Amino acid sequence: MSDAPPAPPVHTKDAFLAWLDRAGIGHETRHHEPLHTVEEAEAHRASWPAHEREGAFCKNLFLKDKKGRLFLIVTLEARELKLNRLSKPVGGARLSFGNADLLWEVLGVRPGSVTPFALVNDRDGKVTVVLDAPMLEHERLHYHPLENTATTAISREDFMDFLALTGHEPLIVDLVAAASAGEDG
Repeated sequence: MSDAPPAPPVHTKDAFLAWLDRAGIGHETRHHEPLHTVEEAEAHRASWPAHEREGAFCKNLFLKDKKGRLFLIVTLEARELKLNRLSKPVGGARLSFGNADLLWEVLGVRPGSVTPFALVNDRDGKVTVVLDAPMLEHERLHYHPLENTATTAISREDFMDFLALTGHEPLIVDLVAAASAGEDG
């Protein structure tokens, strides 16, 4: 892996995939029609060859708290997270969803295409990335490459290298367990 050259904000799938190539980060991308929901994605993947369905398919939540701090929660697509139970585990205060304008301004993606790969555009380090620990039990991870018209597979190791290249040290926590622990206390 080499240091990726600085570039203007990356807003397209092709520009992002070229950025990964320049950074020496291995990836495989499958192009498809736009997928807007977990249910659509699951139905679409049913026709993929088995080896392309291996690993963790993920969903992402772009959140802000009452103090203006920004968070990107990355979790397995089947995990059910309760927004009102996430504040304490991630260190936020009264979380809510970030709006489309803020999403575009900070991460350079549109709603429906939220992805940890958009952290390539967070040059000021405004976003705290939170990885749900069970996701990292998988060797292969799948995310949209800035657009919901493709899915990019990346190894867990290369994903962590990607985060380091973008200057993001992730908070890794089992969000369901942490939220449940908060109910007891």
